[in-house]
Amino acid sequence: MQPKMFCYQCQETAGCTGCTRVGVCGKQPDVAAMQDLLVYVTKGLSAVTTALRAQGEAVEGEINHLITLNLFTTITNANFDKEAIEARIRDTLAVKEKLLAQVEHKEQLPLAALWDGTGSWEAKAAQVGVLSTENEDIRSLRELITYGLKGLSAYSKHANALLQDDGEVDAFLQRALAATLDDRLSADDLVALTMETGKYGVQGMALLDKANTQAYGNPQITKVSIGVGKNPGILVSGHDLRDLEMLLEQTQGTGVDVYTHSEMLPAHYYPAFQKYPNFVGNYGNAWWKQKEEFETFHGPILMTTNCIVPPKDSYKDRLYTTGAAGYPGCKHIPGGIGEKKDFSALIEHAKKCEPPQEIERGEIVGGFAHAQVLALADKIVEAVRSGAIKKFVVMAGCDGRAKSREYYTEFAKALPQDAVILTAGCAKYKYNKLDLGDIGGISRVLDAGQCNDSYSLAVIALKLKEVFGLEDINQLPIIYNIAWYEQKAVIVLLALLYLGVKDIHLGPTLPAFLSPNVAKVLVDNFGIAGIGTVEEDMALFFGENN
Repeated sequence: MQPKMFCYQCQETAGCTGCTRVGVCGKQPDVAAMQDLLVYVTKGLSAVTTALRAQGEAVEGEINHLITLNLFTTITNANFDKEAIEARIRDTLAVKEKLLAQVEHKEQLPLAALWDGTGSWEAKAAQVGVLSTENEDIRSLRELITYGLKGLSAYSKHANALLQDDGEVDAFLQRALAATLDDRLSADDLVALTMETGKYGVQGMALLDKANTQAYGNPQITKVSIGVGKNPGILVSGHDLRDLEMLLEQTQGTGVDVYTHSEMLPAHYYPAFQKYPNFVGNYGNAWWKQKEEFETFHGPILMTTNCIVPPKDSYKDRLYTTGAAGYPGCKHIPGGIGEKKDFSALIEHAKKCEPPQEIERGEIVGGFAHAQVLALADKIVEAVRSGAIKKFVVMAGCDGRAKSREYYTEFAKALPQDAVILTAGCAKYKYNKLDLGDIGGISRVLDAGQCNDSYSLAVIALKLKEVFGLEDINQLPIIYNIAWYEQKAVIVLLALLYLGVKDIHLGPTLPAFLSPNVAKVLVDNFGIAGIGTVEEDMALFFGENN
């Protein structure tokens, strides 16, 4: 039976093989097809820009931004709006046609660079999707690279929003995209390109870290309220700090409070956001619980990026999108890089709504990004040397709907009292409200921030390696037990591999896009492994008598 679609870029893909009828995320086949086509024309444009650079010509920043936004638009749970995706295809084709005239040797370009958009887009999408690469291993490596680049595009886009660019990252991203069209490249060539993607992943994460900290200061240890106030509110989800900043500026004096949701929680850790009196706290948990939590919030919700769960009719009229995010029937707030977005519609909407319903009360603590942890370095080093801390456990990554993810809550509960969790990303919601205590005043859950802030965990590990005078990062008392869900987790994984980290455990399942042979390469060279039961993994990591 011919599949209506094929997508296996996220962890929840059907049967851990691929979604073929409708996405587990809620993505319909026609939307999946247009996303495939948008990736194809973006690769075609990237082949053109790569050719122009080879000729010694510069590529405008606006074109770089177009390419990163295209990829970001196709990340899992970001955009379900077919019309918006088609508009991006049209814009990309128009830009490509203009640049194509400047290429000296068009005969060397791949077909994607030459396609002008004529004919049925649906038929074209069916020809150029994931399964168009017949060799399973080549397909696996091409998709691994593409998904890593999607994650890299997210980091770049957030940095771009704060007027920070890295021309080397843009040039590599486009060169690598174009390379996934090149049938001359062998599996070995693509493995090398995969590792190079990790290298630029580190560079892209460093760019975003610089952008965030220069704009908003270094995150600091902060207690964040998880209760509610008495005013009507706006709930901000996704990842984009610049959108939040503009909204906070525009809500001053309006009587409307602003709350974070899911991956926006770490905004509270930045000094620049702490000056806003109406920035009340965090509401709810990880992205996948939004159907219940958006219902009880009562006010408008702003989705700045992924992760959108198809909304219930009861609150769909309160759901707004901006940037790469989109959902049919929901209002979209326009505005590009460097432009001031107008959030007056949300503010006026909020004034007519009831205050949020309290679903929790209390506080959670975070703000342990690299600058803050390194400020505590002497205390941490002493705790390690005295034996008070015996292990650090990196439990970064993503949360998701699957019941199997309860493993991470039980794993955190079962950790020996001398183990400290290093986390970033929404995976933290599996354990950040547990009372795990501290070790000599050092919290046992050190939350560095968003998945976008995973760079902090690498910086911390490298600094500890230096402090302890070790030659190999793998000599540190650090265990990596990472949960993944979407493509930003892919670039984090590739970045860690580039940095030489080995024996990473990845769950709750290994990616469906890894063919057996490609998975074997990762296992043999880097010790990549899945997860077992909590009991099995406690024995593996800490010994039988932990």
